[in-house]
This record gives sequence, C-alpha cells and structure tokens, in this order.
Amino acid sequence: MSTDKRIPSPLFDGLQQMLANEDYQPNLQGAWLQDYQHAKSFLFSYRGSLDTFNSYRREIERFLQWCQLKANKSLKQICREDFEEFLSFCQKPLNSWIALKVENRFIEKDGIRLPNSKWRPFVVKISKVETKAGKQPDKNNYLLSEKAFKVAFAVISSFYNYLLQEEYTLINPVLLIRQKSKYIRKQQSTSTIRRLSELQWGYVIETAEMMANENPEQHARTFFIMNSLYGMYLRISELTATTRWTPTMGDFHRDSDGRWWFLTVGKGNKERKISVSTEMLNALKNYRRSLKLSPLPSPNEKTPLFAKYNDGKPMKSTRYIRELVQTCFDRACERLIEDNQREEAGQLAVATVHWLRHTGISDDVKTRPREHVRDDAGHSSSSITDKYIDIELHERHNSAKRKRIKPEFIEKS
Repeated sequence: MSTDKRIPSPLFDGLQQMLANEDYQPNLQGAWLQDYQHAKSFLFSYRGSLDTFNSYRREIERFLQWCQLKANKSLKQICREDFEEFLSFCQKPLNSWIALKVENRFIEKDGIRLPNSKWRPFVVKISKVETKAGKQPDKNNYLLSEKAFKVAFAVISSFYNYLLQEEYTLINPVLLIRQKSKYIRKQQSTSTIRRLSELQWGYVIETAEMMANENPEQHARTFFIMNSLYGMYLRISELTATTRWTPTMGDFHRDSDGRWWFLTVGKGNKERKISVSTEMLNALKNYRRSLKLSPLPSPNEKTPLFAKYNDGKPMKSTRYIRELVQTCFDRACERLIEDNQREEAGQLAVATVHWLRHTGISDDVKTRPREHVRDDAGHSSSSITDKYIDIELHERHNSAKRKRIKPEFIEKS
C-alpha cells in the first residue's frame, strides 16, 4: 500500500463549538477555503438535528480531504470519474487515513480548540466478541459497509444539489453515475432486523431484575433502562440530555382520561408521544422509589430522568448507559451458558443496545395494530414498521422444511 505522508487534519469541530466560534477556519486558501465555507454553511443547515449533523459532517469531511489531499481539485472541478475514484478510495483508504479507535476531532489546550493530530477520517472496528477474545483492530482489515456507501452517495449528492442552488458548481457528479450497482448491492427483500429471541429477552429482563434486587442503588436504574428501551422502543440517545431535549420525570404524564404517556424528542428532531403500558408504569414507580421519590411524577416535574451521581445534573453521555446494558447482557450470557443454552448465548454476545428497540417493536407488532406501533416507534410510515413483521419469512421457512432432496423411492429401497 502507498505511504502518503499527507495526513488529513479535522476540518469541522462539534456543532456547539462551531456555533460558538463561527469565525474559525482551517489553514486553507483560495478555492479550498471557499469549498470549506460552503460545506460549513451546508452543515449548519442541519443544526436542528445533532445526529444528522454528525452523519453529514463525517461524509463531507472525508470528501473534502480527499479532494484536497488526493485529487488536488476543488469541488467545482470534481467530475463523475473523480467521484468514482473517491468511492474506490473509501473501499481501501491509506493506512495513514485510518485510526484504530475513535478520537475527538479537536482538543482543548490552554483554552484554545486545536485539531487533534490523532484523529483520522476512517476508523477500523472489531466486534464485541473479537474484543473479548483479545483480538486487536488491524488497519489492513478495514472495510466500509454497504450501508456506509449508501450514506456517502446520499449525503454528497445532497451536498452537490445545495452547491447547484448556491450557483457554486455546474453539475452534480454523483447523479452522473449510471452503474451504482458496482458499489451498492441490490437486495432481494428487506434486510433482517437484528433483535433478541424470546428466550434471550426473557433471560435479559430477568437478569436485570435480579441485578436490581441485589444492588438497588446501582441497578434499579439498569432495570428501568431495559424496560424503557424494550417497552417504549426508545433509542439510547432519547434517554440522555442533548442540545434539543433533556428528558425529565415530568415527561411521563397522565391525560384527563387517566392514560399515561411519555413525551420525547428523537431522531430528526421529531417530538412524539409514546403510550405507557401498566408494566412500564410499574417499572417507573420502582425506579422512583429507589431514588427516594414519590411513586409517580408530579405534572411538569423537572427531575432529570437520569442524573449523574456526583452532581445530580442531567446525564449527557450515552456511554454509561451502554455499559449498564452491556453488563446485563454479559450476565444473561453467563446464565444461558450455565443452562446449556450456548447457541443462544453466542447470539446474545453480539447484541447491541439498539437491538432492544428492535425487539420491542418486533414483539409488539405481532399483537398490536401496526399503526399504533408505528406512532409509538416514531416511524415516518407504516412501510418501515412492516419490516418488523416476519410472518411471511416464517411461512417461507416452514414450507422449505418439507422440501425433499433424496427421492422417496431411494429411501424405501
């Protein structure tokens, strides 16, 4: 592999830091500085959704750095062939462009935000199972996923449409690619939803309850988190404080008919009201009792849903919650192995927090009207919810079980 000494430096800081320091610009000149300024304006148009901003920042940053350091062209000069070369580069980037772990883009030194020299545009990752087995990430094994390619296509195409509207460029090179199948495979049907089996979920929620009984001070919170992720289909980002929303106890509220709801602001900065089941409400009561609060929240109560232990302020990082969930997963795996359910334990070992949301939706769509599940999950359309209905897959597999390979007369002979 080529050893290019030109190592990319981060261009864009976090959203809040960029808003607080809008005059900052990297050491760029001429057309590349203009490219950066247009990209910055484009990214700021997504300031209403931090998740979208972060996703777009990653793709735009990679592309700008490739234009400057590899193609030596400005955005105005990029053609279809150039963009295809960029995609090929993403499939096999230089080792000097790859990090072994996620690093902050900028660091603070003496009160000044500076680019982090350890940061890279690409990061090689390994699974949880491989990490536990002692395997180390290897830059030579970097692989950009199919989903990542789709995101790159969509984001950079959207960026060029913006540049066309700003009359900064004359073409959108992404739209000129006729054979996208070289990079993106077509799927026969909807992809498999990653979720826990009924047995795995049973062990997980039972384990969470056991942990809460053993150590209420720490794991009453764990039990409530597991209930929330499964029972209300929450994303982990909806449990922590962000610039757009801070979840509080008062977000659980009762309407005039005595029905309980939970209000959240999630993906795409969309507000949604989630119906709260009786079991979910009981989990809330138990959690609040562990915090020495009344069983149910008062109207407009501002107590953070999850507060830091040291100062009582709202929790902003999802890392702590991920660690609690992973601890529960690990203990559930141990119990499955003890009960000779090694295959189930092996599958649970690769599960992530988001699987709990998928599991809750998949289980509920079997018994609840899909429109109700759709609205509680915050899906933009019923077609997304339909991906969680696997009745046809079950029927297809059951019919395949009866297929014969060896002719019947041979078995009788």
